[in-house]
Amino acid sequence: MFWLDPRFAIGILLVAASVVGVWAVVHTADRTTTVLAAASAIAPGDRVTTSDLRRVQVRLGDSGKRYMTAERMPAAGVVVTRAVGPGELLPVAAVGDADSVTSARVVLSVRGPLAASVIAGSVVDVWSAAAIDGGGFGPPAVLAEKAAVVRVVADDGMVRTGDGVSVEVQVPRRSLPAVLQAQANGDAVSVIAAAAQAGS
Repeated sequence: MFWLDPRFAIGILLVAASVVGVWAVVHTADRTTTVLAAASAIAPGDRVTTSDLRRVQVRLGDSGKRYMTAERMPAAGVVVTRAVGPGELLPVAAVGDADSVTSARVVLSVRGPLAASVIAGSVVDVWSAAAIDGGGFGPPAVLAEKAAVVRVVADDGMVRTGDGVSVEVQVPRRSLPAVLQAQANGDAVSVIAAAAQAGS
């Protein structure tokens, strides 16, 4: 009889395996993971807790282990070691302790207007042009690359300058002496959106 035919049994098994396989693929595709994202810009050195973040559900598959979840977050919070933009998922690799932060914050008095892309959380390069005898400034040079903007302070902010704008940035510690010297010398300091960001 046909239902005793081995080929019939094998066919049934193949169909069943196919159905189970399709169900597993669909189930995996629909599975979401709840991870933590920045509610606002986070600068290196900031300590954050779950109250500073928001929970979002995303489809990440196996890569979900790379991001912080509420369950992984210690009650005391964590120190963020690199800039995290608003809405960005918080990577596990971007948290550590205060000793792992390799940058420092400084408020820069900026000459001229800022580009619209220079906002809290953006990445910029810091340039300066040295003052020269007789007035004017020499050719500009890069003081610090890939500095994170902490905040921009305009006329009505707490920090005021002659040009009306100051920018608080997180600069690599190795670049800090040059940045501070340029500020002390009264050089013309500018912040420019980093190349990769400027093109986005």
